[in-house]
Amino acid sequence: MEKNGKPHAVMVPWPAQGHVNPLMRFAKLLHSRGFHITFVHTEFNYNRLIRSNGIDSVKGLPDFKFETIPDGTPPPSNPDATQNVPLVCDSLRNTCFGPFKQLLEKLINDDDVPAVSCVIADGVMNFAIKAAQALAIPGIALVTSSAFSFVGYLHSSELIKRGIFPFKNDDYLTDGTLDTPVDWVTGLGDNVRLKDLPSFFQTTDPNNIMFHFMKDEVEDCLKSHAVIFNNFEEFEQQAVQAVRSKFKYTNTYSIGPLSLLEQKHVPKSLSESLNSSLWKQDHKVFEWLDGREPESVLYVNYGCVAVISSQHFQELAWGIANSKQPFLWIVRPDVVKDGQAVLSEEFLEETKDRETICGGVPVICWPFNADQQTNAYCACNSSIWGIGMEINPDVKHDQVSSQIMEMMKGEKGKQMRMKAQEWKRKADEATDVGGSAYIDFDMLIKKVILHSEN
Repeated sequence: MEKNGKPHAVMVPWPAQGHVNPLMRFAKLLHSRGFHITFVHTEFNYNRLIRSNGIDSVKGLPDFKFETIPDGTPPPSNPDATQNVPLVCDSLRNTCFGPFKQLLEKLINDDDVPAVSCVIADGVMNFAIKAAQALAIPGIALVTSSAFSFVGYLHSSELIKRGIFPFKNDDYLTDGTLDTPVDWVTGLGDNVRLKDLPSFFQTTDPNNIMFHFMKDEVEDCLKSHAVIFNNFEEFEQQAVQAVRSKFKYTNTYSIGPLSLLEQKHVPKSLSESLNSSLWKQDHKVFEWLDGREPESVLYVNYGCVAVISSQHFQELAWGIANSKQPFLWIVRPDVVKDGQAVLSEEFLEETKDRETICGGVPVICWPFNADQQTNAYCACNSSIWGIGMEINPDVKHDQVSSQIMEMMKGEKGKQMRMKAQEWKRKADEATDVGGSAYIDFDMLIKKVILHSEN
């Protein structure tokens, strides 16, 4: 039987919510252009999807199918907990090339699906790109972090060369070493310090899993057929130019924000029919938000893997409460590393009229690790994004409340809000038909995936 002529993209996210979302958005965008999609979850995440959203959530469509591969880790005691990140990273790169290559071969030999046109993998899932290239299929990396942090990771080899990684002892944490300027870093603007680079180099362990994992994965992205950034180029122009000039990799495409492209160019029926949430969703939050004044709600979210101490959790909570502002706080069950994410009756009583806790604005940054340090630096740097202020890592409730009030009611907050609105306007322009991100999306399909010059 002859294969049908649809282009076919195989999508492979890293198994966490913040990575699944952009890959799913890009998959929907390709599907809206006539692509057959195979979306590959780890078995662990596939089972989480079913528990959170029911079996219908993974049925897909006739031309949008789900497949799985094992992640090679032992099952955790809590099947809905966030997995151990270093363990998963190490296992993925060491065990998944074979199973994924077998999956690709199965798709290639399946007469009921179109021939595979490309593999689009998360920028930290390069085993998938290597497997694709072993089968003469184009492999494309979609970077799910910022381009600025991507460039930060690309300097990892230089950290080794200069003797910075690994640190000799823990004195670097307190002796001011992390405030050292790094004028040899290209693509992150002026006044960059060691502390502004992605944090995995901050260790005395020469074999630190996450440092070597991110170093190798990001360098491997530059061996793929193309690299996609989830941005529009003006937003991270310095970083994208550094990838092209210093690191000699020119086949980059700035296609974002993907959330806006999906909103504008994917039929609503498709967006709503494919749910990628790994947590059960509480739709009552939207009713609550509809009852609030525009730009009046504080949004608090620490992503899909970050954890904080119970003390800092309570300090944050009371800082929010004392600000007297309405807020939406997403509290993962596993966000507290040394206890449970439990809020007192006193807190609930204090905030009952403005609180909901559920699974183009300025930001208050509290970076934990990985790329968050670099993102915070960019957000708080007036010469880069200029839309944020950073909180002291040893968070105290009085500082939280004062910064919230300054951000939402003060003059600095007003200026940052204006800057954020300016970026929002530019993002809208970039994702409109004829905008820079839209054009890059077209070019990626024609030149890289379909090999057409038209």
